[in-house]
Amino acid sequence: MSAKIRLYVEHPLGQGQSVPLTREQAHYLFGVMRLSVGGQVALFNGQEGEWLAEVAEAGKRGGVLSCVEQSKPLQLPPDLWFLFAPIKKARTDFIVEKAAEMGAARIMPVQTEFTNAERIRQDRLQAHAVEATEQCGGTFVPEVADLQRLDRVLESWPEGRQLMFCDEAEVGSALRLAGNETDQPWAILIGPEGGFSERERARLAALPYSHVVSLGPRILRADTAAVAALTMWQQALGDWA
Repeated sequence: MSAKIRLYVEHPLGQGQSVPLTREQAHYLFGVMRLSVGGQVALFNGQEGEWLAEVAEAGKRGGVLSCVEQSKPLQLPPDLWFLFAPIKKARTDFIVEKAAEMGAARIMPVQTEFTNAERIRQDRLQAHAVEATEQCGGTFVPEVADLQRLDRVLESWPEGRQLMFCDEAEVGSALRLAGNETDQPWAILIGPEGGFSERERARLAALPYSHVVSLGPRILRADTAAVAALTMWQQALGDWA
Protein backbone atom coordinates (compact mmCIF):
# COMPACT_ATOMS: atom_id res chain seq x y z
CA MET A 1 0.00 0.00 0.00
CA SER A 2 1.11 3.57 -0.63
CA ALA A 3 -0.26 6.99 0.25
CA LYS A 4 -0.25 10.00 -2.05
CA ILE A 5 0.28 12.48 0.79
CA ARG A 6 3.69 12.54 2.54
CA LEU A 7 4.23 14.39 5.80
CA TYR A 8 7.31 15.06 7.91
CA VAL A 9 6.70 14.74 11.66
CA GLU A 10 8.91 15.27 14.69
CA HIS A 11 7.63 12.19 16.51
CA PRO A 12 8.72 8.54 16.91
CA LEU A 13 7.33 6.14 14.30
CA GLY A 14 6.63 2.43 14.69
CA GLN A 15 4.00 -0.28 14.53
CA GLY A 16 0.82 0.98 16.23
CA GLN A 17 2.43 4.29 17.20
CA SER A 18 0.03 7.21 17.61
CA VAL A 19 1.23 10.48 16.09
CA PRO A 20 -0.43 13.73 17.24
CA LEU A 21 -0.78 16.48 14.63
CA THR A 22 -0.06 20.16 15.03
CA ARG A 23 -2.73 22.67 14.16
CA GLU A 24 -0.97 23.47 10.87
CA GLN A 25 -0.69 19.79 9.92
CA ALA A 26 -4.34 19.19 10.77
CA HIS A 27 -5.40 22.15 8.62
CA TYR A 28 -3.33 20.82 5.70
CA LEU A 29 -4.62 17.24 5.93
CA PHE A 30 -8.25 17.88 6.78
CA GLY A 31 -8.90 21.38 5.46
CA VAL A 32 -6.75 21.45 2.32
CA MET A 33 -6.40 17.78 1.34
CA ARG A 34 -9.90 16.84 2.66
CA LEU A 35 -8.81 13.66 4.45
CA SER A 36 -11.11 12.10 7.00
CA VAL A 37 -10.92 9.23 9.50
CA GLY A 38 -9.45 6.19 7.76
CA GLY A 39 -7.53 8.25 5.21
CA GLN A 40 -3.91 7.31 4.58
CA VAL A 41 -0.75 9.39 4.95
CA ALA A 42 2.93 8.48 4.50
CA LEU A 43 4.94 9.71 7.49
CA PHE A 44 8.69 10.11 7.97
CA ASN A 45 10.82 11.72 10.66
CA GLY A 46 14.31 11.47 9.15
CA GLN A 47 15.27 8.58 11.44
CA GLU A 48 12.92 5.60 11.11
CA GLY A 49 12.11 5.41 7.43
CA GLU A 50 8.65 5.98 5.98
CA TRP A 51 5.49 4.62 7.61
CA LEU A 52 2.01 4.22 6.24
CA ALA A 53 -0.44 5.76 8.72
CA GLU A 54 -4.19 6.12 8.93
CA VAL A 55 -6.21 9.01 10.32
CA ALA A 56 -7.56 7.96 13.71
CA GLU A 57 -8.91 11.35 14.80
CA ALA A 58 -9.62 14.39 12.62
CA GLY A 59 -10.43 17.91 13.81
CA LYS A 60 -9.99 21.52 12.77
CA ARG A 61 -7.30 22.20 15.35
CA GLY A 62 -5.63 18.81 15.64
CA GLY A 63 -5.83 15.13 15.02
CA VAL A 64 -4.11 11.78 15.50
CA LEU A 65 -2.56 9.40 13.00
CA SER A 66 -1.84 5.73 13.69
CA CYS A 67 1.14 3.95 12.11
CA VAL A 68 0.15 0.77 10.24
CA GLU A 69 3.33 -0.53 8.59
CA GLN A 70 6.72 0.61 7.35
CA SER A 71 6.61 1.43 3.63
CA LYS A 72 10.30 2.40 3.18
CA PRO A 73 13.44 1.90 5.23
CA LEU A 74 15.58 4.91 6.11
CA GLN A 75 17.62 5.79 3.02
CA LEU A 76 20.71 7.77 4.00
CA PRO A 77 22.33 10.02 1.39
CA PRO A 78 26.09 10.02 0.75
CA ASP A 79 28.22 11.83 3.35
CA LEU A 80 28.17 15.03 1.33
CA TRP A 81 28.18 18.63 2.56
CA PHE A 82 26.95 21.32 0.20
CA LEU A 83 28.45 24.79 0.75
CA PHE A 84 27.09 27.82 -1.08
CA ALA A 85 26.99 31.60 -0.76
CA PRO A 86 23.43 32.89 -0.21
CA ILE A 87 21.97 35.04 -3.00
CA LYS A 88 18.53 36.58 -3.52
CA LYS A 89 15.83 35.09 -1.31
CA ALA A 90 13.88 33.03 -3.86
CA ARG A 91 17.04 31.70 -5.51
CA THR A 92 18.55 30.75 -2.15
CA ASP A 93 15.33 28.85 -1.42
CA PHE A 94 15.73 27.08 -4.77
CA ILE A 95 19.32 26.07 -4.00
CA VAL A 96 18.35 24.58 -0.64
CA GLU A 97 15.43 22.69 -2.17
CA LYS A 98 17.55 21.22 -4.97
CA ALA A 99 20.39 20.28 -2.61
CA ALA A 100 17.89 18.38 -0.46
CA GLU A 101 16.35 16.66 -3.48
CA MET A 102 19.72 15.72 -4.98
CA GLY A 103 21.17 14.01 -1.94
CA ALA A 104 23.18 16.45 0.17
CA ALA A 105 23.47 15.28 3.77
CA ARG A 106 24.21 18.76 5.15
CA ILE A 107 23.57 22.18 3.60
CA MET A 108 25.89 24.98 4.70
CA PRO A 109 25.40 28.63 3.69
CA VAL A 110 28.78 30.40 3.81
CA GLN A 111 29.77 34.05 3.68
CA THR A 112 32.57 34.79 1.24
CA GLU A 113 34.27 38.11 0.53
CA PHE A 114 31.77 38.88 -2.25
CA THR A 115 28.63 37.42 -0.61
CA ASN A 116 25.83 40.00 -0.61
CA ALA A 117 23.72 38.45 2.16
CA GLU A 118 24.88 39.07 5.73
CA ARG A 119 22.17 36.94 7.36
CA ILE A 120 19.70 34.20 6.50
CA ARG A 121 16.52 32.77 8.02
CA GLN A 122 17.86 29.35 8.96
CA ASP A 123 14.46 28.14 10.17
CA ARG A 124 12.82 29.09 6.87
CA LEU A 125 15.51 27.35 4.83
CA GLN A 126 15.21 24.25 7.01
CA ALA A 127 11.47 24.25 6.30
CA HIS A 128 12.25 24.33 2.56
CA ALA A 129 14.52 21.30 3.00
CA VAL A 130 11.67 19.46 4.75
CA GLU A 131 9.18 20.36 1.99
CA ALA A 132 11.62 19.23 -0.71
CA THR A 133 12.11 15.89 1.05
CA GLU A 134 8.35 15.43 1.38
CA GLN A 135 7.90 15.96 -2.35
CA CYS A 136 10.84 13.92 -3.66
CA GLY A 137 10.07 10.75 -1.69
CA GLY A 138 13.15 10.95 0.53
CA THR A 139 13.27 9.69 4.11
CA PHE A 140 16.25 11.75 5.37
CA VAL A 141 16.07 15.51 5.90
CA PRO A 142 19.42 17.31 5.57
CA GLU A 143 20.36 19.82 8.24
CA VAL A 144 20.58 23.42 7.04
CA ALA A 145 23.28 25.11 9.09
CA ASP A 146 23.29 28.79 10.02
CA LEU A 147 25.39 31.20 7.96
CA GLN A 148 29.12 30.91 8.65
CA ARG A 149 32.17 32.69 7.28
CA LEU A 150 33.98 30.56 4.72
CA ASP A 151 37.41 31.22 6.23
CA ARG A 152 36.23 29.98 9.62
CA VAL A 153 34.70 26.86 8.07
CA LEU A 154 38.03 26.09 6.41
CA GLU A 155 39.93 26.68 9.66
CA SER A 156 37.94 23.89 11.36
CA TRP A 157 37.75 21.58 8.35
CA PRO A 158 37.52 17.92 9.42
CA GLU A 159 40.39 15.65 8.51
CA GLY A 160 39.69 13.34 5.61
CA ARG A 161 36.81 15.29 4.05
CA GLN A 162 37.51 16.08 0.39
CA LEU A 163 36.37 19.34 -1.22
CA MET A 164 35.10 19.81 -4.77
CA PHE A 165 35.88 23.47 -5.41
CA CYS A 166 33.82 24.82 -8.33
CA ASP A 167 35.96 27.68 -9.63
CA GLU A 168 34.25 29.97 -12.14
CA ALA A 169 37.71 31.17 -13.23
CA GLU A 170 38.20 27.75 -14.82
CA VAL A 171 35.20 28.12 -17.14
CA GLY A 172 35.86 26.43 -20.46
CA SER A 173 38.71 24.29 -19.12
CA ALA A 174 38.72 20.50 -19.16
CA LEU A 175 38.94 20.13 -15.37
CA ARG A 176 36.74 17.25 -14.25
CA LEU A 177 36.18 15.40 -11.00
CA ALA A 178 38.26 12.25 -10.85
CA GLY A 179 36.34 9.14 -9.89
CA ASN A 180 38.45 8.27 -6.87
CA GLU A 181 38.32 8.50 -3.08
CA THR A 182 34.74 7.25 -3.10
CA ASP A 183 35.05 5.90 0.45
CA GLN A 184 35.73 9.33 1.96
CA PRO A 185 33.35 12.09 3.02
CA TRP A 186 33.07 14.99 0.59
CA ALA A 187 31.90 18.57 0.28
CA ILE A 188 30.98 20.79 -2.67
CA LEU A 189 31.61 24.53 -2.70
CA ILE A 190 30.08 27.00 -5.14
CA GLY A 191 30.63 30.75 -4.97
CA PRO A 192 28.50 33.89 -4.88
CA GLU A 193 27.21 35.89 -7.83
CA GLY A 194 30.40 37.94 -7.85
CA GLY A 195 32.64 34.89 -7.76
CA PHE A 196 35.49 34.19 -5.36
CA SER A 197 38.16 36.76 -4.58
CA GLU A 198 41.70 36.10 -5.78
CA ARG A 199 42.75 35.53 -2.17
CA GLU A 200 39.99 32.98 -1.62
CA ARG A 201 40.71 31.27 -4.92
CA ALA A 202 44.40 30.90 -4.14
CA ARG A 203 43.72 29.54 -0.66
CA LEU A 204 41.13 27.06 -1.86
CA ALA A 205 43.28 25.78 -4.72
CA ALA A 206 46.21 25.24 -2.35
CA LEU A 207 44.33 23.11 0.17
CA PRO A 208 45.57 19.49 0.13
CA TYR A 209 42.02 18.14 0.13
CA SER A 210 40.73 20.51 -2.59
CA HIS A 211 39.78 19.31 -6.07
CA VAL A 212 39.33 22.23 -8.49
CA VAL A 213 36.71 21.63 -11.17
CA SER A 214 35.07 23.51 -14.03
CA LEU A 215 31.31 23.41 -14.55
CA GLY A 216 31.52 23.67 -18.31
CA PRO A 217 32.18 26.19 -21.10
CA ARG A 218 29.79 28.89 -19.83
CA ILE A 219 29.58 30.90 -16.61
CA LEU A 220 26.54 29.66 -14.71
CA ARG A 221 24.23 31.52 -12.36
CA ALA A 222 24.73 30.44 -8.75
CA ASP A 223 21.47 28.47 -8.61
CA THR A 224 22.25 26.72 -11.91
CA ALA A 225 25.78 25.99 -10.70
CA ALA A 226 24.35 24.29 -7.61
CA VAL A 227 22.40 21.78 -9.70
CA ALA A 228 25.29 21.26 -12.13
CA ALA A 229 27.81 20.66 -9.34
CA LEU A 230 25.59 18.22 -7.46
CA THR A 231 24.89 16.33 -10.68
CA MET A 232 28.62 16.09 -11.51
CA TRP A 233 29.50 14.80 -8.05
CA GLN A 234 26.61 12.35 -7.84
CA GLN A 235 27.41 10.83 -11.22
CA ALA A 236 31.12 10.46 -10.42
CA LEU A 237 31.17 9.55 -6.74
CA GLY A 238 27.65 9.50 -5.28
CA ASP A 239 24.68 7.18 -5.20
CA TRP A 240 23.91 7.82 -8.89
CA ALA A 241 27.16 6.16 -9.95
